[in-house]
Amino acid sequence: MEFKQWYMEYKIHKNRPGLLGDIASLLGMLEVNILTINGVENRTRGMLLQTNDDEKIEILGRMLQKVDNITVLKLREPKLVDILAVRHGRYIERDSDDRKTFRFTRDELGMLVDFLGEVFKREGNQVIGLRGMPRVGKTESIIAGSVCSNKRWTFVSSTLLRQTVRSQLSEEEMTPNNIYIIDGIVSTIRSNEKHHALLQEIMAMPSTKVIEHPDIFVKESAFEYSDFDYIIELRNTPDEEISYESFTMGFHDF
Repeated sequence: MEFKQWYMEYKIHKNRPGLLGDIASLLGMLEVNILTINGVENRTRGMLLQTNDDEKIEILGRMLQKVDNITVLKLREPKLVDILAVRHGRYIERDSDDRKTFRFTRDELGMLVDFLGEVFKREGNQVIGLRGMPRVGKTESIIAGSVCSNKRWTFVSSTLLRQTVRSQLSEEEMTPNNIYIIDGIVSTIRSNEKHHALLQEIMAMPSTKVIEHPDIFVKESAFEYSDFDYIIELRNTPDEEISYESFTMGFHDF
């Protein structure tokens, strides 16, 4: 059987001396490797494990149920949020109603870039929406995530340096390995027929597309929220309201 990773998270009720050593010894006797370990939020510890025997994980779970000082919260194949929790020591905030919506603040840009980098490594069609006010770091995070994933990025539309509305891309740019960056306001409110045709072609490609201002993109196009795999919200502060009125009014005048 090939080696497989597992995520284990447990809550500590009494952090007595030697507790981690006892758990590590148990894992060692089972020949389960510890790849990464970190505290995850208050009195909780997460471990990324590796073994080539699934039965050992089942045995581990049953044995740890008998340990009074801890309660195992998660023992499963790792999800992306688990891997990032071990790396950064906390879970990404998610919307309680819409589980594909993830929230970040500007002081968590490192975690956001790491999240995007892991998502960008995946092959095939992905559509990611990125909400946020101007100058909060949306485009910069996308570019940094592309670098982390060793992928090239291509601006289809943007206002980062100047208003960019592409009507065609080179053959080198039209590859599934590219990360396509689309400004949802520019591509819908300011788009011409050639840009619209290019946009339709890109959206149908088996590649990753990141759409800034996804709510405007959905409102002004035929695409729906169900087309998105992830929605990311980036704020300057946790209580900042993301409002589009202040920076969309002038676009309809062109």
